[in-house]
Amino acid sequence: MLTEKSKLKPGRDYIGVGGGILIFNDKKEVLLARRKGTKNEDGLWSKPGGGIDYGEKVEVALKREIKEEVGIAVDIWGYSLHTDHIIKKDKQHWVAFNYLAKIKSGVPKNREPEKCDRVEWFSLEKLPRKLNQTTRETIKNYLAGKYIKLK
Repeated sequence: MLTEKSKLKPGRDYIGVGGGILIFNDKKEVLLARRKGTKNEDGLWSKPGGGIDYGEKVEVALKREIKEEVGIAVDIWGYSLHTDHIIKKDKQHWVAFNYLAKIKSGVPKNREPEKCDRVEWFSLEKLPRKLNQTTRETIKNYLAGKYIKLK
C-alpha cells in the first residue's frame, strides 16, 4: 500500500539530491550522454549520473549510477562546485554534486537506451551545443580551475 510520502517525487515535490561525474579519457575528452525519454531535459547532453538514494553516500551513489548507465568503473580524482539545478520548464529543483574522474576499468557503452540515445567522447574544444546546466557549469569550473583535487 502506498503511503502519502511514497507518492512524493524528488525534484518536484521536494528538492532532489543527485549529481554526476565528468569522466575524462587519456586524450582529455569527456564522456557525455544525450538524454532521451527522461523525466527532464530530453535532447540535452549530460555527464553521466543520477539520484542519490536514502542512506547512500554521494560518491558510492554516483559510482553506482556510472556503472548502471555506461558500464564502467571510475576513479574519482576531483570535486567541482555543486549546482542548484532549477529546471523551470519541468518545475523541478535538484542539488547536484559534481565530480571529476577517469576510467578505472571497462569500455563505455549505452546501458540505458530508454534514458539516452547516444554516449560519446567530446573534446573540450568541440562540445555539443545543447549541454544541460550541471554539465555546462562543471566544464566551465574545470576549465577555470575551480575544483578540488582529491588525489
